[in-house]
Formats: sequence, structure tokens, C-alpha cells
Amino acid sequence: MGQLCAGRVAIVTGGGRGLGREYALMLAEQGAKVVVNDLGGTAAGEGADLSPAQEVVDEIKRGGGEAIANGNDVSDWAGAKALIDDAVSTFGRLDVLINNAGILRDRMMVNMTEAEWDAVIKVHLKGTFAPSHHAAQYWRQETKKRRAPVSARLINTSSASGLFGNVGQSNYGAAKAGIAAFTIISAMELRQYGITVNAIAPRAQTRMTEGLRERTEEDIKRRNPRWVAPIVVWLASEQSADVTERVFKAGDGILKVAEELLPEHLWRPVGLKPLPAAFSGFWMATHPPRPLHSRPPRRPTWRGDYASWQGALPKRLRVASDQSR
Repeated sequence: MGQLCAGRVAIVTGGGRGLGREYALMLAEQGAKVVVNDLGGTAAGEGADLSPAQEVVDEIKRGGGEAIANGNDVSDWAGAKALIDDAVSTFGRLDVLINNAGILRDRMMVNMTEAEWDAVIKVHLKGTFAPSHHAAQYWRQETKKRRAPVSARLINTSSASGLFGNVGQSNYGAAKAGIAAFTIISAMELRQYGITVNAIAPRAQTRMTEGLRERTEEDIKRRNPRWVAPIVVWLASEQSADVTERVFKAGDGILKVAEELLPEHLWRPVGLKPLPAAFSGFWMATHPPRPLHSRPPRRPTWRGDYASWQGALPKRLRVASDQSR
């Protein structure tokens, strides 16, 4: 068991499957105590079943870690509060909140129903805001008690669908764009309490993405959710204290950051050198022996070492991955 997150208490919403499962497992491997939250519904958000979350908890415990399952609905105000309270009452503290829960109800905008729009916005956007609000309130109170900043981490989940668009996902894309903006603004507001706020735009094969397009077996292996987990777990650690107000694209062997370079908005491949040495070592230890790569998408055009995303990102979506401003 590693020690990167030793002694820290982390909540992972949507932790029963896919990306959330990998986050929870790696957090536990690195010494964190984990609250695995998952309503256990379908990819469309229907039904409820605590067994996926409990299975992750059981796997963590078999490995010698500590974890509990939680089935609260994070898009419900009282449920989100109960989730935060569960972590604090069980483990005595909370250090990390990873907002990962989500659903899909894809449809062309002209055919989309009000219910399909509302359900996706509620789970993704309110389901990020509600637990973040209650966690931030807890951390603010801790700051007042200690008369010193905490070392807390809030990690959200955005998406390329929200940053660049994807046909048939106006509800999902709008929510994910909102989460990116929420991340930047929350980072500004919470910095004074010692809380860092970052977001991940993951590239991974999960039950929410497996039907979007055909992929080869090699593509699926490269897009395994486990390759997204290292940056998330590192951001959850004490070592990431100088990194906030950032949006990372991670997975499929890629690590990039949203960066503002006037007059254009760019995605910059991170590689390993610009990151702190501690993360570079952790990345290499948790990945197969292959270099990070940056493959240009179909659009927009690439210029030298940069992908030019002209006008695609809000002005405040900027990242300097080595340290915060």
C-alpha cells in the first residue's frame, strides 16, 4: 500500500463503477479512507442498488483498506448533506470530495423532452454543487476552529462534450460546461480556506461511453478508466496544494491541461517535465511503460506542439500545471 494519501478521508460519488471505482481503489491503495457513494442506478439514472458501491468497499477491505458504502442521492440537497455527514461521523474528518456521479439521456435537441433535460442537469450540475456546498461549509468551519487553512481538495468531472460539443448531448454538454465554470469560480472563492478546486475531462471507456462509437480492443485497453485515476489521486493528495483552478484532460495515455494564451485558447500537452517531480514519479509508477502521447483530434487544427481551440473555452479556463497563479 502506498502512502500518497495516507490518513486522508475521501468521498467518491458514482464510485461503484467505471471511473469512480478506479478512483476509490487507487485512493485506498495510497492510504486514504474512502466513502464510496453510488445510487446504483442505470446509466440513464433509473433505479437504485447499493451493491456496486458495496462491492468496491469489499474489494478495498480485502486489500487492507478502510471504506464504507453510501447510497445517498447527491442531486438531493438533504442527501448530499447526509453524505458529507456520513464521512465525518465515520472517519472523524473529510479531506477530499470527488464529484463523479453522472447519467446520460442522449437525444437530438429538437427531440429532447423536458424530463430528459432536467434529469441530466440535476444529476451532473446540482449533483456537483450540492455535495460541494456542504463539504465547503464543513471545511470553512474547520478553518475557523483551527484558525488556519485546511488542506482540502474538491475534484469535479467535466467533459470534452461540454468544452467542445458533441451531437446529441446538449443536456450533458451544457451540464459539463457548467461544471467547468463552477470549478473555476469555486477555486477563486475557496482558495482562502486552503481548498483547491480542479476538474477532470476524462477519456475513458465506461458504460456511459461504450455505445457512442465503435472502438478496437486496443482502443478499449488504452481507454481503461484506471489510466485516469493517477492524476485524480495525486490531486487528492497533500502534494497538489499549489494546483488549483485547473481543468485536466486525462486518460488514453494523454495528459493535457486547458490553458489560456491570448489571442487563442489552447490545450497544451503536459508531458512529464512541467509537473512536479512527485507526480511524475507517481504517474510512471501507475502506468505501463509507454510515453504519454498527444494525438490531434479531427478538429480543430494543430499548430506545432499546440492544439488550437479557438474560441472553444471560456476565458477563465486556464491551467499552468506546475503551480497556481
